[in-house]
Amino acid sequence: MKLEIIRKIIGGILLVSLISLIFFQPIQQFLAIPKSITVFEGQDYTFQKAAPVTAALASHNSTITLNQEKKSVSVNANEHGKNEMLLEYAGIPIKKVDVHVLKDFRVLPGGQSIGVKLNTVGVLVVGHHLINTSTGKKSPGEIAGIKVGDIITEINGSKIEKMTDVAPFVQSAGQDGKPLNLVVSRESGKFTTKLTPLKDKGENAYKLGLYIRDSAAGIGTMTFVHPQSKKYGALGHVISDMDTKKPIVVEDGQIVRSTVTSIEKGSNGDPGEKLARFSSDHEIVGNIQKNSPFGIFGELNRDLKNGVLDKPLPIALSHQVKEGPAKILTVVNDDRVEEFDIEIVSTIPQKFPATKGMVIKVTDPKLLEKTGGIVQGMSGSPIIQKGKLVGAVTHVFVNDPTSGYGVHIEWMLNEAGINIYETPKEKAS
Repeated sequence: MKLEIIRKIIGGILLVSLISLIFFQPIQQFLAIPKSITVFEGQDYTFQKAAPVTAALASHNSTITLNQEKKSVSVNANEHGKNEMLLEYAGIPIKKVDVHVLKDFRVLPGGQSIGVKLNTVGVLVVGHHLINTSTGKKSPGEIAGIKVGDIITEINGSKIEKMTDVAPFVQSAGQDGKPLNLVVSRESGKFTTKLTPLKDKGENAYKLGLYIRDSAAGIGTMTFVHPQSKKYGALGHVISDMDTKKPIVVEDGQIVRSTVTSIEKGSNGDPGEKLARFSSDHEIVGNIQKNSPFGIFGELNRDLKNGVLDKPLPIALSHQVKEGPAKILTVVNDDRVEEFDIEIVSTIPQKFPATKGMVIKVTDPKLLEKTGGIVQGMSGSPIIQKGKLVGAVTHVFVNDPTSGYGVHIEWMLNEAGINIYETPKEKAS
């Protein structure tokens, strides 16, 4: 009995000691230091430490150097490669940190207002309508099991690319009394169905009983351009159809310059909007190859300058973005890109791509006066912090137009097919 009591007392002492150890500042700092650090050439990574902590390199090469202060250690990334950093507490090794140095990488920041023209894969079904036939009102499309958001890609074995491709099949099938063989794409996959057009007695024409669309247009903001490949990223979020609310599946598309004509100022519960028109020359400045949750992506066929920051900037990975002051580049008058102050309220160091990585707040009095904060059309505006491109504006908070979400630039570059993670080779010591 006494032995069991003694065991409980010892167990309690050990538990209290362990809890105290966890809350001991040097231990907390060790736990906060990641096991792996990734930085670009020419950049630094600094972490806090307690006085007895020292850092040393596992091998002596030119990849990194360490700068130790009383309460911090700075890892200086000198050259593409990798090394290991050993942390000791009172002479006892307690943690190993892998350090990866990526090659210097820079992109041109955007900020320009762009017009977006998307061409869909096939024709998009955006609604049903009833045909007034001699036997009553019916929708052949609905009878055939076609839903809003479906995409018709083939009719009778022929590829459908635009709305004008559909009409000849409809009239021919109506006159022959034969059903159309459709291939339809849906989120769950492709399927086939038969649809028999019906005659509208009021118009003496055969119809599908479907509202369809083959293209979409709008405006947004350029985020970045990769100077070597001419690849770009813009918007920072997917383009969805205004009727179906579903992402538009893109066959191809174009971007053109646009001019902001006026601003509908945002207020609580009512997000504002940039009103813009495509440039008068309608000159195509690039193509659209992808419409994804991270924005639209493609290649430019000519150089674009923003007139504010026309030199390539380094980027920050998601774990390098910090809470605090930052700036955005965007257009609120004509086609002139301007710089405005914002605050990064919170940021998440993400290991995997995600669309909502930052919460931002507009603090610039001039922008607040002009727009009320973040408005539609501002999506894609590049976010710059301490001379680095860190992300893009994506969404506004409906009940607080001064605030919204941002996406980390790391994920937009990844979506554009630009590899920033060239694997470094280990160097001999």
